[in-house]
Amino acid sequence: MAGPSTAERGERQQELSGPPLVRRLGRRRLRLIVVLALAAVVLGALTVWLLYGSQWLRVEKVSVSGTKVLTPEEVREAADVPVGGPLISVDTDAIEARLRSKLPRIDAVDVVRSWPHGIGLKVTERVPVLVEKKGGNFVEVDDEGVRFATVSTPPKSIPTLELALSQSGSSAAGLRRFGETRLIREAVRVAGDIPAAVARTTQVVKVRSYDDISLELTGGRTVSWGSGDKGAAKARTLTALMKAASGARHFDVSVPTAPASAGS
Repeated sequence: MAGPSTAERGERQQELSGPPLVRRLGRRRLRLIVVLALAAVVLGALTVWLLYGSQWLRVEKVSVSGTKVLTPEEVREAADVPVGGPLISVDTDAIEARLRSKLPRIDAVDVVRSWPHGIGLKVTERVPVLVEKKGGNFVEVDDEGVRFATVSTPPKSIPTLELALSQSGSSAAGLRRFGETRLIREAVRVAGDIPAAVARTTQVVKVRSYDDISLELTGGRTVSWGSGDKGAAKARTLTALMKAASGARHFDVSVPTAPASAGS
């Protein structure tokens, strides 16, 4: 039987002496990695150009929502959004800080990018629960005791806060201990606990000291509330007391377990 020819022996010898399969696969993998890396670089450069260099993703409009007393124009002016600049580079934290600083009526604001061309300002305004008379104007106070706006005409159905703080005696001691800001927060706390039916007729929340807060109602009626503690219990007691003594002029719930009424 004849053996392999000279040509066949040469081809086999060339296959045996060629590069291993692992080396061939390694070169293919390397080429793939290089191609992917170049593609990533190109894609990254294109993305950066789209976000910062192109005219396609720039601020063209600023929308405002949630305003009640403020106008959208006031909010846009205070926000000072860089219209025409790249949307990606807008500093939303700085815009929020400007709005809070320039417009104290704003309690919270959410600054959002609205791709591809907008900035949205979602505003939550402070709501007054008391107003404090200052000269011929009124300072609005929110549910956290923050004085946030001065208006010439007080909002309807909002009680007036009256600080009747004495500079001597126990009132002065309470003022030094708690400070005016804390006393205002106590007044706000009381205003939030007043029963709804009574709140509609409350005209003044008067603060003489930390534990001497009273209400002045329509019809010349008054309520001695005491401190802001046990507000829910005082509210329940006041509701029951006013039903039981509907003709009374003065109600005392400073100690809710021992209420009293007087006058007719």
